[in-house]
Amino acid sequence: MTAEALPAPALSYGRLLPVSVHFDDLDALGMLHNARYPLLVERAWTEFWREHGVRFDGDWATAGDACNVVRELRIGYEAPVTRSGTYAVHLWLERLGTTGLTYGFRFCSPDGATTYAQGTRVLVRLDAATLRPAPWSETFRAVGQELLRPAG
Repeated sequence: MTAEALPAPALSYGRLLPVSVHFDDLDALGMLHNARYPLLVERAWTEFWREHGVRFDGDWATAGDACNVVRELRIGYEAPVTRSGTYAVHLWLERLGTTGLTYGFRFCSPDGATTYAQGTRVLVRLDAATLRPAPWSETFRAVGQELLRPAG
């Protein structure tokens, strides 16, 4: 679930999307549970792609680019989140291949200045009928190009 829109920070690449941490996301020590970070990142990506017409409405045959699976997830925890409230997820693409992609993310403060966790996730686009890798659509690739992190 996303929170109110934040003023756009000066990012050199990617997008910053607001997310909400709720009291029940915290563990027994009062910190954001480690399993919640990927969930909140997934919610931010879902919101981003929904803005661009990519969504799953319950029918895999018509899901198009939303028919994809996670091949790999890597995450490093930098600092604890110790209270509920509005945070942000900085999203970008590291690589956009024919049938797969690697995206990067940072779970951060609303202004993007403080990083709490960061990582990468590899997705593979699937053909719904065969469950074999399939190419991303040209529309998806065009949006993805705008998210690519500059080399260097």
